[in-house]
Amino acid sequence: MTFQLQSSPSSLPRAGVLSTAHGEVPTPAFMPVATQGSVKALGADDLQSLGASIVLSNTYHLNLRPGVEVIRRHGGLHAFMGWDGPLLTDSGGFQVFSLGSLRTLDDEGVTFKSHLDGSPQRLTPESALAIQEDLGSDIALALDVCPPAEAAPAELRRAVELTTAWAGRCRRAHRRAGQLLFGIVQGGTDLDLRRESVEAITELGFAGHAIGGLSVGEPKAQMYEAAGAVAALLPAERPRYLMGVGSPEDLVECVALGIDLFDCVLPTRMARNGGLYTPEGRLNIYNARFKEETGPVQDGCGCFTCRHYSTAYLHHLFQARELLAYRLATIHNLHFYLRLMERLRQGILDGSFEGFRRQFLATFKPPDEEVRREQKQRWLALRRALARQE
Repeated sequence: MTFQLQSSPSSLPRAGVLSTAHGEVPTPAFMPVATQGSVKALGADDLQSLGASIVLSNTYHLNLRPGVEVIRRHGGLHAFMGWDGPLLTDSGGFQVFSLGSLRTLDDEGVTFKSHLDGSPQRLTPESALAIQEDLGSDIALALDVCPPAEAAPAELRRAVELTTAWAGRCRRAHRRAGQLLFGIVQGGTDLDLRRESVEAITELGFAGHAIGGLSVGEPKAQMYEAAGAVAALLPAERPRYLMGVGSPEDLVECVALGIDLFDCVLPTRMARNGGLYTPEGRLNIYNARFKEETGPVQDGCGCFTCRHYSTAYLHHLFQARELLAYRLATIHNLHFYLRLMERLRQGILDGSFEGFRRQFLATFKPPDEEVRREQKQRWLALRRALARQE
């Protein structure tokens, strides 16, 4: 077995251990995002010191730059990026969503206009999987179609149909020994479509299952409802991965729904923009009130940043645009996320999860829902605009 539950198979939330060729991943777990083979501002030694058990990289971006041939000549992605722990690669399906203005879909695959030089780039289920096999990731994902939150019913159904067809092609093409292959469930917030997708994907016999197409602009309540509905339908003996989620409160709520794996760029992106996480919420280090703050960002935090530097020093680094600011802030945010996951796991195993969940959600103040959605839409619009310009 590649996944073993340490909690009751019939109970939620779940704790388990996912075994890979490069080590074990205690679940629930958060995967720092190393899109281009690097978690921004950090090295592999930082990730090891932080206690990261698994990281995520992106097939589409690595195939464009530096190219899979370069990485293969270096002995695979683990050796290339100096990371010897478990590694998951997504398939490029999210770029079908985020680079919507630069791609065309057909039954066989997707054609992108490179955001780097405008050259045509083709991904099929088979080629996306072949790239991941060459990268040597421990977990590969089938190529899927991720529709936007505002997709019409016909577009949602088309995404589910293509995702299912492509999942079967990936399953048949998979050859690399020791690499786990996950299938992806789509369907937006349409619970009937989600049910159809679960039935079709689970019949194919994947080692694990990912839930895609959420956290793409829909309200949180709808995201939680869809994630919980899908998790309840997925096989208990296989790991469940909720793609692109989330904020700290999302992690707490979705672990409660029975999700095992998560990834999100939020902690690293917020760090680079001066957003630092604490148990009370996210603070803006640029705020003038931190100019003379002698204590750490978070009292009692054991991260390298809080043990060695004051809040005033981080405020100064960001105001002066010193590069060290990004490293120290990223270390703090990932420490916050990884310790949160450890506490959730501990709570599942010792029975204190629900009490911790209630306390955390009562204390942690997330951004206003409407503000968050507007920020997400602005970020997506900016990303697409930049892609068009490049």
